Amino acid sequence: MPKRLLVVESPGKVKKLSQILGADWIVRASCGHIRELSNDGDDSLGFTMDGNTVRCNYIPRDQRAKETIQQLKAAVRQVDEVVLATDPDREGETIAWHLKETLGLRDPKRVVYTEITPSAVRNAIAHPRKLDTNLIGAGLCRDCLDKLVGYKGSPLVWALNNGAKSVGRVQSATLHLICQREREILAFVPQDYWSVWVDYQEGFRAFYKGTANIEKETSEPETETHDDAASNNPDKPESKRVLSEAEANRLVEEAKRHPHQIIHLEGKLVYRQPPPPFTTSTLQQAAGSKLKFSPDKTMQVAQKLYEAGLITYMRTDSVMLSPEFCASARQWLEQNDPENVPQQVAKQRSSKTAQEAHEAIRPTDVFRPSVQLRAELPEDEFNLYVMIWKRAIASQCRPAQLRKTLVITKSGNILWQARGQVIEFYGYAKYWLNLSKDAVLPLLQQGQKLNLAKAGHDQKQTQPPPRYSEPKLVQLMERKGIGRPSTYAPTIATLKKRNYVDLKKDNLQPTNLGLEVDEFLQKALPDLLEAEFTAKMEDALDAISEGKNSWQHYLTNWNQSYFVPALSKAKTVVINSSTTAKNNNFGERKYETSKTRCPECKECLAKIPSSKVKKKYFLKCVSGCENIVLFWSDFSKKWEAPKTKTSTNENSPKPSAKITAYPCPVCKKPLEEYSYIKDGQNKTMLRCSGQDSWKDTKHKDVAYFHTAKGWWSPKFGNLNELNADKRG
Repeated sequence: MPKRLLVVESPGKVKKLSQILGADWIVRASCGHIRELSNDGDDSLGFTMDGNTVRCNYIPRDQRAKETIQQLKAAVRQVDEVVLATDPDREGETIAWHLKETLGLRDPKRVVYTEITPSAVRNAIAHPRKLDTNLIGAGLCRDCLDKLVGYKGSPLVWALNNGAKSVGRVQSATLHLICQREREILAFVPQDYWSVWVDYQEGFRAFYKGTANIEKETSEPETETHDDAASNNPDKPESKRVLSEAEANRLVEEAKRHPHQIIHLEGKLVYRQPPPPFTTSTLQQAAGSKLKFSPDKTMQVAQKLYEAGLITYMRTDSVMLSPEFCASARQWLEQNDPENVPQQVAKQRSSKTAQEAHEAIRPTDVFRPSVQLRAELPEDEFNLYVMIWKRAIASQCRPAQLRKTLVITKSGNILWQARGQVIEFYGYAKYWLNLSKDAVLPLLQQGQKLNLAKAGHDQKQTQPPPRYSEPKLVQLMERKGIGRPSTYAPTIATLKKRNYVDLKKDNLQPTNLGLEVDEFLQKALPDLLEAEFTAKMEDALDAISEGKNSWQHYLTNWNQSYFVPALSKAKTVVINSSTTAKNNNFGERKYETSKTRCPECKECLAKIPSSKVKKKYFLKCVSGCENIVLFWSDFSKKWEAPKTKTSTNENSPKPSAKITAYPCPVCKKPLEEYSYIKDGQNKTMLRCSGQDSWKDTKHKDVAYFHTAKGWWSPKFGNLNELNADKRG
């Protein structure tokens, strides 16, 4: 009979861990967070602040969480020992604390592992520790901070009356980056310029470099970067910019008039070091640029690979690798690619905020045959796994060797420049190719005279800064310290869900709604939009997780010293919702036009996006007619006006509800029959007749719907089974 219970977060891990641990263990999943802050108290925050003390009221997240808690309590009663094995990060530690509190565990054992393999799991269980109160404090503080900003800040944008739904601590700062870039693009004034070049009969092209003041020019130092968010389209070489066609023509004529000679020839061998293995951020960037995955999809696919025991934990900001993996990778290279075995393993440097106890993202078994995995995994999972495998192996290889050549020629008083590059040894790039292609120059000599074949120029135009792709935005969030690895993907997903940004041609573009919200918040809560301000909050949470600060003291102090005064000031910002769009530089919001016309003015109705209706939009007249709104009816297969309208007059009598003899399952007051319209059809339901029942969370699930078998509730079942009384 099982004697020990292991509680993990994801149900996807249960089968694999059960196989590893055997019959002595029960493995159960919490299915992520089981509790959340309630909606009780002031502003429905679910927590109170008194001096430097914070009191939180946590409740089960939903009905499924309630059922999970009951199942876990039943499992606890069957065993002698409970081990908490939630994810190895701040959020996982907080979930473990919630499990301890909910299940009534006195001093549970906490184990962490970063890969689901027999050796890693058994080693973790052999070395349990206590719950980390510092990490828990940081998790609780983040929870309260996010709700405080969201619940107190969001009503400010509701007053815009334009469909804006939320303000967020990380969300709003990220939106501001996107809107800032859009304003730069709109303000950009393109300028014409010319790129001037010469082609030599010896077989290469050189570009205008400038006027010769000294005989010898040296090459500019090159910075070595591994940009995982970069597209695969390298910039084409061009000359120093010439700002008029007349000057470009003069340079071409000068090139034709004077003989050409090499005045500087430089060749050097450059070593390009391997890139580090993946962190959460760089994985999202590379998967976005190479596989066209959104950050959200990348994390979903990576989660499945982790649960299957194929990769290490995918939420990490560390580039460290275990000595065991490094030895395994070296063994693989010795067997399969001996020329790529380095004399010394490359050591990667993590960011200052990285948790060094974690590893980078890597395969758990570098020797696992890809042929077998291709047959077992869906295409997306296989492609992401291969990318992770290649990057991890590349990080353990020799540097790439490039022969770089710089040639400077002179004609009259004008200098021309050509660059060449030949990859002499691919090294790590055999697995992770991020080198530009060979640009071969012919064999040349210092002082050599050259024969001009052609001289010319190309007219070009300066381009505005590009919009951010999802990989580039993740990169920017990381560089500016906005959020942490676990928040990049959900933040971008929320911005899209809120209709604040759209993904167009693989780039994020703010909607007019997003621009309006950002413009308003610049006046109302400007500090909250600044990356430096948000980054300091993240640094404070890191300090709490390291035991350097009290989370309750930080939260209460931040609220009193900054947020309360900031909100008071924000509420004085004048809102004129009817002219918000007209007053900014982006024009009125443009909606897609429907073929259906307004019944009053006969103008085409606009399609208003809405996630609350089945068709994802409804129709509205934007030509001046008031209250002309149509909804699609699946019943009549046409657009119809709402059949009932609620009067805005507070003194008008409310429609009377029919009281039944059925008692409410929560408070025993009679249920009332309520009529409503959905999808163009008249429907009825039963709900509690208590005056304030709709405010009470206990009554949230009291709803009976009329079916062929009578009244039925998803929570309480068939009403006839609960009460045999006849309806009054």
